[in-house]
Amino acid sequence: MATKSTRPAPITVETFFEKHGKELRMKLIGSPMGYNRRIIEPTINRPGLALAGYFTYFALKRIQVIGNAELSYLRSLTAEARKSCFTQLCRRNIPCIVISRGETLPGELMKVAKKAGISVFQTTMISMKFINAATIRLEAEFAPRTTEHGCMVDVRGIGVLIRGRSGAGKSEIVLGLLQRGGSLVADDLVQLRNIEGREIIGSAPEIGRSHMEVRGLGIINVPALFGIGTIRLEKRLDLVVTLMPFEEMEEIDRIGLERKKYVLLGLRIPHVELPVAPGRDMAQLIEVAALDQKLKSFGHDASLDFNKKLLKIMRDKRIN
Repeated sequence: MATKSTRPAPITVETFFEKHGKELRMKLIGSPMGYNRRIIEPTINRPGLALAGYFTYFALKRIQVIGNAELSYLRSLTAEARKSCFTQLCRRNIPCIVISRGETLPGELMKVAKKAGISVFQTTMISMKFINAATIRLEAEFAPRTTEHGCMVDVRGIGVLIRGRSGAGKSEIVLGLLQRGGSLVADDLVQLRNIEGREIIGSAPEIGRSHMEVRGLGIINVPALFGIGTIRLEKRLDLVVTLMPFEEMEEIDRIGLERKKYVLLGLRIPHVELPVAPGRDMAQLIEVAALDQKLKSFGHDASLDFNKKLLKIMRDKRIN
């Protein structure tokens, strides 16, 4: 069962800096006293109009980036006017300020930011590259998310979520897929997040990453046993497989014309129900299901092709 979908709470400036500062080439040049301020919207704002005194549509909930244009405008003002317009900006409850291209603010403006309790950062990236890179990371932080009990594996490039009741053999199936060249994404608990309504990305909780629990064996270290290539930190979800006890399946689709979907975070993911019975090689069946899903993504559906051929044969016989 999937847990209720949630949207993460706003993150603090400190959390954003610690998690993404290195990749965004950021360093603190002001006071850390603004670390507890919250970033509420997952995008970036350039406060050019605000510095000119227009605050009617000012996006105060976003990280504020000051680039060449804003710095050039500030430098064109008198010291008094510069301090006045920057003070108006800092009076708003903005999360923090980032100066691009390795530039810094004049000393008197740094004092204004410190007095207002706003942290100022510097990045060596140009404004647009920083904005693009930071927005991607913020969208990931703010993406709607849920968790699902099961295992997730990368099978020949197809992200497969394997569901089933406790004791259904999910871990044994995953071991079989790893031996066939698959890569483990998550075991037991899969974290899922919706990226811009386009796709769902699965990952493992950090504490259990790269490990599996196998009944009778306990916890095993997957990369130590099978190689570093058997671990994926995250993967797009392409297929959901639900393991069902054979005796509980009222009717089994023998042709595959009925395309089932599993709804996660508002998206409909291809879904296959596989009956579990003694002697069935479930790892092989899931591998075939993943490869069949890959074919379908390229526009080749074996069930539909077979049905078209069958209907053509029936039409030809009636005509003759």
